[in-house]
Amino acid sequence: MKIEQAIQQKKFRSEQHKAHINVLYTAAWLSLQMTRMLKPYGITSQQFNILRILKGLHPEPATIKLLTSRMIDKTSNTSRLVDKLLAKGLLDRIECSQDRRRVDIRITDKGLELINTASEKLNLLEEGMFQLADAEAGELNRLLDKMRTNE
Repeated sequence: MKIEQAIQQKKFRSEQHKAHINVLYTAAWLSLQMTRMLKPYGITSQQFNILRILKGLHPEPATIKLLTSRMIDKTSNTSRLVDKLLAKGLLDRIECSQDRRRVDIRITDKGLELINTASEKLNLLEEGMFQLADAEAGELNRLLDKMRTNE
């Protein structure tokens, strides 16, 4: 569906303004799709992001600082998210014997099982949702990266 139809707006100040609105709308749409897919697993997209980061590091642990730096949503409260995942048994907290202030976080077997299963579902969502050829996806990635050159 074209952005004009989706938000019922016929005119935009410029193509850049239209692109801005289109990116915001599409990001919200993707977030909603991901939220729906993750609901049966009892985790949020931010919690999924933490599990995915820790799976990539497995079997090595990570600090809260490292997780925060690698999060997609930089406004997330990483400590609170980790606490919720710990309570669900998806993560382990490992206290450092040399520095009691340092706490390492590691994904559990239960967390690995959940992230693997949820990732399979999300992969199916991506395959069915994106009508982009590889070259188109590459161009979209290039343009999105270009938008963030002042990051």
